[in-house]
Amino acid sequence: MNPDRMRARGIDFREAVAASLLDFKLVFNKQATAKPGIAYANVAYARGECVEGVVYRLATAEDITLMDPFEGSPVRYSREVYSLHTSVGLIHAWVYVANKAMLKEGLLPERNYLNHLLAGKAWHSEAYHQRLLNEPCVDSTVDNSGKDGLIYNV
Repeated sequence: MNPDRMRARGIDFREAVAASLLDFKLVFNKQATAKPGIAYANVAYARGECVEGVVYRLATAEDITLMDPFEGSPVRYSREVYSLHTSVGLIHAWVYVANKAMLKEGLLPERNYLNHLLAGKAWHSEAYHQRLLNEPCVDSTVDNSGKDGLIYNV
């Protein structure tokens, strides 16, 4: 959801619009391949729920392939077309969905990863933003030995 991250990845976009994926919820059950116990975002069917985010209109339709390496597609995530509700009406857009082989329950996202989602505040309702702020997570730190340590915030 972070437009600065899109730019840092060299992905040009023309417009960013708030979008809602109805009857789905945001879950953190896509296991990180190099970080045991760490999760990345995914969407899961949940009647009556809603995932809020941002949809980017890219410079060209082919530019979606520039995102694939960052999302680990097609191995870690698949790219699927979903109907999204926006202020400009219903649109069909690509959504990255974690592949079943990558799913694991009981994981937590890292704080720095959540911060990228929180950077989308301009496209969230206040209630949704608060939910993200309160999401249990793991803070990555570096101890004096230079080894990575994990602090759990629940």
